[in-house]
Amino acid sequence: MYNLEHLLIFIRVAEMRSFSRAAESLGIQKGRASTVVRQLEDELGVRLLHRTTRSVQLTEDGRSFQERARELLTDFDELQSMFAEDGVGLRGRLRVDLPTELARTTIVPVLPDFMAAYPALELEMSSTDRQVDLVEEGFDCVLRLGPVGDETLIARPLGRLRMVNAASPAYLARRGTPRTLEDLRLQDHRTIHYSRSLGAKPYGWEYPDGDGYATLPLPGALHVNSVQSYEAAGLAGLGLIQAAQTGIHRHLESGALVEVLPDFRPEPLDVCLVVAHRRNLSRRVRAFMTWIAEVLAPYLE
Repeated sequence: MYNLEHLLIFIRVAEMRSFSRAAESLGIQKGRASTVVRQLEDELGVRLLHRTTRSVQLTEDGRSFQERARELLTDFDELQSMFAEDGVGLRGRLRVDLPTELARTTIVPVLPDFMAAYPALELEMSSTDRQVDLVEEGFDCVLRLGPVGDETLIARPLGRLRMVNAASPAYLARRGTPRTLEDLRLQDHRTIHYSRSLGAKPYGWEYPDGDGYATLPLPGALHVNSVQSYEAAGLAGLGLIQAAQTGIHRHLESGALVEVLPDFRPEPLDVCLVVAHRRNLSRRVRAFMTWIAEVLAPYLE
């Protein structure tokens, strides 16, 4: 009926949402990719993809077929390497998604260690701060900060990412160094407001309160929607920030930022590795998950 190569071609088209880009990545002609998908649709008797002049989107039947096809390819990879020793014979493609700043500051700098340990793996790494669709976008594994959101996904908790309060020395020289929450008001402190959508209500200054956490409204003239701009604004002395220690630890070590109110740190962020199904836990995925857990361990509570 169809072979594994046909399934791979369909999956790549679905992931890249383009026949031409999928064909280029696989080293085949665009016409072959189109022919293979059309043959699959004829044999199955359903439409797998919605095609327009500008985009390619999975149908509901296509989503279901892609999910099962990925499981089949994973099973085949496992079959090929089932008698190999750990680390030996791990080959093929691994597609992952990571939070942008965590990838840039903490994971990518030590990525050569992982690539050296598994030289036959082909790693495709996406860095984004939105919640990707694991199934439709074809991710084997994603690293998520905060709530997972979708109860149908399988999450492996790693711990909680330590958060800190910080400001630049220049800012503290102007406003003073707060020692208590009351000092934030008395010294007329400002914060950098962050949210994913500009114009959204600011989150406020978070602090521990009894068994939970509360927020204190603080004024601020700048509102940003990216972690990179948030960090840069803190470095520029525009206000106080509350950030993950992983992202700013090098600035704390160099003195470009100074931690303040260490007894009033914001709530740590839950950190999870997420897969679509337990059957997605191939040896490739398990190796990556183990490595990520080791990399992040020093920053987790």
